[in-house]
Amino acid sequence: MVNENIIDKYAKLLVDYSLSIEKGDRLLVKSTTLAEPLVKAVYREALIRGAIVEVDLDFEDKGNLLLKYGEQAALEHKPTLFEKAINEFDAYLNIRAPFSLKWGDIDKEKNAIHQKAMEPIFQTYFDRTADRRLKRSLCQYPTQAAADAAEMSLEEYSEFIFSACKLFEEDPKQAWINLRNNQQAIVDKLNSCTEIRYLSPNMDISFNTKGRTWINSDGQTNMPSGEVFTSPIEDSANGYITFTYPAIYRGVEVELVKLEVKDGYIESWTAAKGQEFLDEIFKLEGSRRFGEAAIGTNYDINRITKNILFDEKIGGSIHMAIGQSYAQAGGKNISSVHWDMISDMQNGGKVFADGEKIYENGKFLI
Repeated sequence: MVNENIIDKYAKLLVDYSLSIEKGDRLLVKSTTLAEPLVKAVYREALIRGAIVEVDLDFEDKGNLLLKYGEQAALEHKPTLFEKAINEFDAYLNIRAPFSLKWGDIDKEKNAIHQKAMEPIFQTYFDRTADRRLKRSLCQYPTQAAADAAEMSLEEYSEFIFSACKLFEEDPKQAWINLRNNQQAIVDKLNSCTEIRYLSPNMDISFNTKGRTWINSDGQTNMPSGEVFTSPIEDSANGYITFTYPAIYRGVEVELVKLEVKDGYIESWTAAKGQEFLDEIFKLEGSRRFGEAAIGTNYDINRITKNILFDEKIGGSIHMAIGQSYAQAGGKNISSVHWDMISDMQNGGKVFADGEKIYENGKFLI
């Protein structure tokens, strides 16, 4: 059983720091029934601060049932509360608490219909979160399915989550403020440069960020966080990159993805595992350009868990995402896909900014 004191600290951190809930804010908390202890604690903390809180809890197999039995009208239906919240509410908290990470046999045609129907909501989500009209946070509640994927016991996985979120610190909020301050020097340097190069035994890829903004990801949009990221100019990336960590998207695991890129366009790709799925993704509009380039800085996350919320923040790694850009960084690529792929930089990895080496072997030199 998860320690109640830790759950209370988690809820306060999410409400006070990640979401900055104020009196009168309308908040949607979305999760599954497995996360009831954290949902309850967040609900209480948000009410204490004068918020108006709605809760949306999924049950086991909800998504699979929709794709198996849903007819056209059901597949095209936009969830009423979710749509209203994304369009009108002040804050949104998504607490991941999966029953299972296995999707089973998916009807691709039905899934495409449903994803198409949801596109306007997701576009509004990107637009409203870009300027914090919608304060949002994504976090994780420990469940057995996620622990199994990470190859940990549930107790080990719980401690991993809480450590990554700095909940064992006496004052978790202050710990995140300290991280924010430390990362500010990094983004200030990156924002003074335009030509970025990632170089390692697995990659040599350059991209331009002129007119774009590097973001200090400090736990206010994801919890945990610990990364700096931007959206490269869409036609600027050149070179190749191999992602050494498993890349998981829509429940499918792909390994050792290698991309060849010219003028921002992904011209060819291979994977040691999951080639067919990768082929399908690259048929989707906007998926063959990069929407994000980032560097992970959370050294409390030091192992792969097959959960992108944590894995992309691994201290000593970089990641790039195919597909949708971040408007707050100045990105312009639009896609239904945003797939982060990660590569280790601790053994010979370097980052150059306008020709200056600013990072080596997993550490910034700034």
